[in-house]
Amino acid sequence: MTLPERMQLKAQISRLFTPGTPINKHDLFAGRLEQVNDVINATLQLGRHVVLFGERGVGKTSLARVISDILKMAGYHLLDCGTINCDKTDDFSSLWRKIFRELSFVMKTQDPGFTGNESAQRISLETFLPNRELQPDDVRFTLTKLGTSCLIIIDEVDQLSSLRDRVKLAATIKNLSDHAVQATLILVGVSDSVEELISEHQSIERALVQVPMRRMSANELVQIIDKGLEGSGMTADDGVRDWIARLSQGLPHYTHYLGLYAAINAVDEDRTNIIVDDVLEATKKTVEKSHTIRTAYYKAISSPQRQNLYAEVLRACALAETNELGYFAAAAVREPMSSIMERTYDVPNFSRHLHDFCEPDRGPILRKEGQPRRIRFRFIDAMMQPFVIIHDYSVDRLTNELLRKSKGRTRKDDDDVI
Repeated sequence: MTLPERMQLKAQISRLFTPGTPINKHDLFAGRLEQVNDVINATLQLGRHVVLFGERGVGKTSLARVISDILKMAGYHLLDCGTINCDKTDDFSSLWRKIFRELSFVMKTQDPGFTGNESAQRISLETFLPNRELQPDDVRFTLTKLGTSCLIIIDEVDQLSSLRDRVKLAATIKNLSDHAVQATLILVGVSDSVEELISEHQSIERALVQVPMRRMSANELVQIIDKGLEGSGMTADDGVRDWIARLSQGLPHYTHYLGLYAAINAVDEDRTNIIVDDVLEATKKTVEKSHTIRTAYYKAISSPQRQNLYAEVLRACALAETNELGYFAAAAVREPMSSIMERTYDVPNFSRHLHDFCEPDRGPILRKEGQPRRIRFRFIDAMMQPFVIIHDYSVDRLTNELLRKSKGRTRKDDDDVI
């Protein structure tokens, strides 16, 4: 390839593998058919709203963003304000002012005289808001001004941390549902925030379609890679796609990262075919580019004692079998820890390390819940668990055999090949 050809191909690859940006084109969105159906069905039912919840990095925002495109393909045209991000500075009133700033409609008026001509003026809903703190009924009243169906996506809803603001949001959902307002809210957040939202206003449960976003299956992750390869005209050796899916541990964010850097490494080597060595280089580049999470990783494993086991125990935690919510028992760490150390390790050998990971001095990197003898652990940041695997693989501390033996976090489908 000539230099311009390589640069052009790299640009195409970067448009197809997008680890830093949620997918917003339906043709690049792989898998999730069940969740897509649930959201679409709720969107087309008057008085119903959606809450998408799951771990960080599972693709919640991507799914929410493609819904509007899918509905348009099916012939349903909704006024879409785009995705509105809730942040820690927001309260109920400021959040809805951001939303209404993005929503507008066209008002037609008769021109003076007898010409019969009409003038059209685009009016922002923001102009209808009272000059005071907004209340749930202000939202209902303002949305009725649209006179058409609309779709409102509120991302990072868990950032709305005030109990008072969460109560108002729950009351808004009930108000919109009771009055059959032609507006569908899609709330995107983590599972804990959903439970809190519903607990503040039990009566909204009937108005909410709860759509859990589990980690993606191996086949769904492979679909992401296939779409990137197809769109760029590249190919991959047997096993490359499956290996990227295994390393990603069910999180599409890492599939995009590894796919991006593996493909770019191949192009740098003047190839359009990705080989296993490109995946190894991609793990190194992924670790290098993940500055914040890498800093948290080193904080968790650092110790003044040279012969400490923090890195090994954390690796075993990343390989441990979990339930669907990501929790694992200390006993689940026993098998991977023994494999890592190549001799039998029982819970007392590493229980102190598990509890240390839950303390501020090491992040904390794990959260523990439950009563004594029934304690369960979970990575606080879901993105950390695959990072540990990718990091240790990149520096040759995690063998192919050990990764294959691990239960892993990638959701398994009946026909998964991994």
